Amino acid sequence: MDLKIAVVGLGYVGLPVAAEFGKELPVVGFDISDARIAELKNNYDRTNEVDTATLEATTIDFTSNPAKLQASNFIIVAVPTPINGSNQPDLTALLKASQLVGENLTKGAIVVFESTVYPGATEEECVPVLERASGLTEGKDFFVGYSPERINPGDKVHTFRTITKVVSANHPAALDIIANTYGRVVEAGVHPVDSIKVAEAAKVIENTQRDLNIALMNELSMLFRILDIDTDQVLKAAGTKWNFLNFRPGLVGGHCIGVDPYYLTHKAESVGYTPQIILSGRRVNDNVSKFVVSNIVKELICKGIDLKGAKISVLGLTFKENVPDLRNSKVFDILDELEQYQFDIQIADPMADPEEAKADYGVDLIPYNELEPADLVILAVAHDDFQAHLPEKHYLLKQDQPALFVDLKRVFDKKTMPASIHYWGL
Repeated sequence: MDLKIAVVGLGYVGLPVAAEFGKELPVVGFDISDARIAELKNNYDRTNEVDTATLEATTIDFTSNPAKLQASNFIIVAVPTPINGSNQPDLTALLKASQLVGENLTKGAIVVFESTVYPGATEEECVPVLERASGLTEGKDFFVGYSPERINPGDKVHTFRTITKVVSANHPAALDIIANTYGRVVEAGVHPVDSIKVAEAAKVIENTQRDLNIALMNELSMLFRILDIDTDQVLKAAGTKWNFLNFRPGLVGGHCIGVDPYYLTHKAESVGYTPQIILSGRRVNDNVSKFVVSNIVKELICKGIDLKGAKISVLGLTFKENVPDLRNSKVFDILDELEQYQFDIQIADPMADPEEAKADYGVDLIPYNELEPADLVILAVAHDDFQAHLPEKHYLLKQDQPALFVDLKRVFDKKTMPASIHYWGL
């Protein structure tokens, strides 16, 4: 097969895929955002997943013109699949992408979906759209596969090339082509599975497992807080056993761990099964922000700090460290909780785009170096810049009165903190 690859959706998943294939052969990189295309044509990636030198070394035709997909016979779809306000799957972008691809699909082409979905969604939702839009029949005129994305934003070690690629299709010949195509660029190899549903299920349980393990750590942190036991010391002690799993408490946001379990529970409930453990873990993780703020209020009261007008600095707004992405960040939940009180709140994040924060979320970001000394500092996101400079800046706290430092990621060692600072972390 003379490969002519296109990637639909050039976010933190699609762009690395396009870039790796673009090192080997010409690729069409499609996105509906003209602004995104313009940036990529200038070899700039705002997600920081692909650097300028790599983009310059690729052969990618970046475009927002869907007609250019007509020349491709291997189309990879990597668009967002979020949840809505009711924690239900939102397949809007995926179905629109399927429509667009279908309208430009040619006979003999293979369409591979990488977007996270519930088991059965590719065949039940996407294939019918492709068939209606194209007038072609799947399995006869074109073929569909599924290969779940495993991109970890900000991770420069576990990359598209170094992570084993799960591949699937409903037809053996198509599966061989898909496996061989990904095998050209994925050095870790491919793992073919028996059906598309198996591949879809494998993806959602990867992050569901992580979600549940983090939920256990968060619940332990809540318990140990009541018992006046340092969670960090407990986990370090337990971690000396060879088979203890190294999970930590924390905020669970982003596009994967806090989202994928809801895709699985949606499918479960649609067939009459009500998950118990999965939903319980979600409830625990979704309530971490309330737990954090309630304890902050107690600490301020105990230290004799007047709640009204108390200056609080929140460091970090993105959904994880060293990435600029603000979508589904649980720091916003902390801000919502804090705003119930009359605090004087200032927020800084050197990774986030201030214009995006203001326009999309109504949050004013202050340059890191312009923060005023605060009564309490919450280190919400462990950006490297914070870790490097906080100690020399006295953790941005007031020095003439009791001050509190809340370290949600346990970046710093409590024993090394100045005696004047009351330290607490999850």
